[in-house]
Amino acid sequence: MDILIVDDEKSIRLTTSLALESEGHYVETAEDGDTALRRLKEENFDLVFLDLRLGDEDGLDVLQKILASKPRQLVTIFTAHASVSTAVKATQLGAFDYLEKPFTPDELRAILNKAKKALQTQVEVTRLQETVQELKSEVRHSSPPLRFVSDDDRTRDEFDTLFRAAATSASVLILGESGTGKSVIAREVHERSHLRDKPFVTVSCPSLSKELLESVLFGHMKGSFTGAIKDTWGKVHAAEGGTLFLDEIGELPMEIQPKLLRLLQEREYERLGENKVRESNVRVIAATNRDLVKSISTGDFREDLYYRLNVISVTVPALRDRPADLIRFANEYLAFFSGQMGRKIDGFSDSGRTALMRHPWPGNLRELRNAIERAAILARGSKIEAEDLPRPTPLTVNGTSTDPVSGLGIGGEHSLDEIEQAHLTRVLDWAPSLQDAASILGIDKATLYRKRKRFGMD
Repeated sequence: MDILIVDDEKSIRLTTSLALESEGHYVETAEDGDTALRRLKEENFDLVFLDLRLGDEDGLDVLQKILASKPRQLVTIFTAHASVSTAVKATQLGAFDYLEKPFTPDELRAILNKAKKALQTQVEVTRLQETVQELKSEVRHSSPPLRFVSDDDRTRDEFDTLFRAAATSASVLILGESGTGKSVIAREVHERSHLRDKPFVTVSCPSLSKELLESVLFGHMKGSFTGAIKDTWGKVHAAEGGTLFLDEIGELPMEIQPKLLRLLQEREYERLGENKVRESNVRVIAATNRDLVKSISTGDFREDLYYRLNVISVTVPALRDRPADLIRFANEYLAFFSGQMGRKIDGFSDSGRTALMRHPWPGNLRELRNAIERAAILARGSKIEAEDLPRPTPLTVNGTSTDPVSGLGIGGEHSLDEIEQAHLTRVLDWAPSLQDAASILGIDKATLYRKRKRFGMD
């Protein structure tokens, strides 16, 4: 290690230097605070030994100046005037350790070994921080960012409500089908809040058994269950001061729901196997694709927990209900993936655009992203054609068909009027305009108007 000794006694500087150099370390010395601060500004030292009394200078003042310029600097205080009060004060101010003079070679080696471990930890932390930044960069470059703007009035209103509440500490409940971007939206709420610099911790409620989920949430004590070989803190502790995001809260086991309610109401919790009540300061954001009101009626979700979570509630509309946003998202995904692959693809052909609008997108944004990435890879020409995209299929939600043509088939026992009306309904649902619908149907707008009037569709 590179070590700096700061002491006004020449004999201490000399003897300590010899002891450290005999252990293979590089050593420099300084007799006062100004010299030490100058050398620390010019060079990096792994460890500083600092005397508490430097002539007329107070070593604690020098300590604060060192840590102000280099917050991660390891500084060991040594002095012949040891006392509990000075030791405590030095460590409170940020000193790494405390060594009383005169000290033995073994005591000095113990400090050096402790410093080596601390430096290794700093290196590992730095490496982990760099890895996290690299991973964040990879995530940003693996998919285009989700922009929280919409051409759909309902979606725009939901986002407006959500982000106005972001600056508060209120609990937020995000509802919507799978793939609508609820987890991304939850993180955006965190980023727009006063907690943006605090932790954002996610718990996936369906991913674990009841016992493990409770441990993951609240932590456990050694021996509290089979396999609990040491005390462990949970995600609530990890999120302290920040945001706890509970993904798919509708899957939370009934046995854990009272404990979550206590966390929300009383700001208290207990680790598994521990009787000590602990306080918590976390903001809770929850998301689910379930109908929680229905779950309450079936006894699968507590009503009081629902109202605690439902302080601010928004529903993210399905992609099929946002045709204008669908086209915008598709164009953004296409520009991103074609650029990533070095391909020049100039949007969608008429057939490609029609296929986009006809597909019900049950997987929402997640499905659209995958479909556009696949199309960008397989497209033969300069535009995305219908054949490059998924074929339209009847949409089912919870086993119930929402397709207006469901149950109607060519050659079945259906009148021509029934089939024509169903087809008109389907086209009018997804076509951007009446002119587009008329073009797709192969008729003019006047004929379309008459057919709509005939079937009572005005």
